[in-house]
Amino acid sequence: MKERIYICHTYYHVYVTFLKELNRPKGQRGQATLVLSSLSIDFEHLKDRVEATGLFEAVVEFDEKRETAFPELAKYRQDTGNLVKNLVNRVIFTRRFAHVLAPTIPVNLKEYGDIYVYSDSDPIGYYLNVYRLPYHALEDGLNCLKNCDAARYDNRGHFGLKAFLSERCNLIFIQNGYGKYCMDMEVNDISLLKYPYRKYIEQSRRALVEGLAQEDKELILRAFVRDMESLRAQLYEQGEEGVIRQEGILILTDPLCSLDIRERIFRDIIAMFEPEGKIFLKPHPRDNLDYRTLFAEYPQFDATVPMEMLNFFPGLRFKKVVAVLTEVGAIQFADEKVRLGEAFMDKYEDPLIHRQNEQI
Repeated sequence: MKERIYICHTYYHVYVTFLKELNRPKGQRGQATLVLSSLSIDFEHLKDRVEATGLFEAVVEFDEKRETAFPELAKYRQDTGNLVKNLVNRVIFTRRFAHVLAPTIPVNLKEYGDIYVYSDSDPIGYYLNVYRLPYHALEDGLNCLKNCDAARYDNRGHFGLKAFLSERCNLIFIQNGYGKYCMDMEVNDISLLKYPYRKYIEQSRRALVEGLAQEDKELILRAFVRDMESLRAQLYEQGEEGVIRQEGILILTDPLCSLDIRERIFRDIIAMFEPEGKIFLKPHPRDNLDYRTLFAEYPQFDATVPMEMLNFFPGLRFKKVVAVLTEVGAIQFADEKVRLGEAFMDKYEDPLIHRQNEQI
């Protein structure tokens, strides 16, 4: 029996996995398998850099498939207008989706003592529950359930019945802890959640960071940063540590709206804050707007580096960090943190799109 495996869908997931493994005693390191799913993002050459750290026993790439890759499933996702028929179709879909996914799984998950899954809402969640493989779920992003309880939002209407069919009967599947074979779900801060749930367990991300030694932070940076010299030159004046950009305004992007509206959003944000200092951009890893071309006049950090890693650079300080919907609580390198929030987004799209919890 192998020790444990982590199935990750984003750079942030991999970052948290590093935090968790580096908080283990040194004698337990190097015993886990890391799986990089390409479902949502292109990890490029991250596999090679992670392997070079020696922190994991194996690093495996996973070509995870969405349901749209299997056209024969589409008929089971159509709304018949009848609750009972819809539930029957959902039961059939759950089973068949898991079965067609099975040949794509790159490892034998039955060989692992502990399976950790970020985003069990993705296809892997169906597979684990239909094949009765117990697993631990982890919060997709920092405090993401605070802003969108996806399990309840996606299953509005008769949620109690649907949760019973998932958790108790394993006939359908609901993410974020409501799957029968999900043993628990790790969240950053339970006190922020409107709908606490008995399977939720709290593991502060900040506590994990505080448990790192300096050599652990350097190991993480080696894995994630493709060009350290270039990054240091961006962070420090003339590339010299200790001379910091105190006047800077760092703007974090989000994969919001359509591309044209997204461009307008961040041009508006820059116009709001540019009078206060020099603008720096940190694109979100899943934001596919071409900031390098459209905003070429502004210094930009590598999108693949989670923003929390900037905490690892000594002396770094920004005057202000600004985000739209990204949670900024983990940032320690700014004098002021601004999250513009849902009210700001109301000006650019239908509020129903980003105010999910209010519709539960």
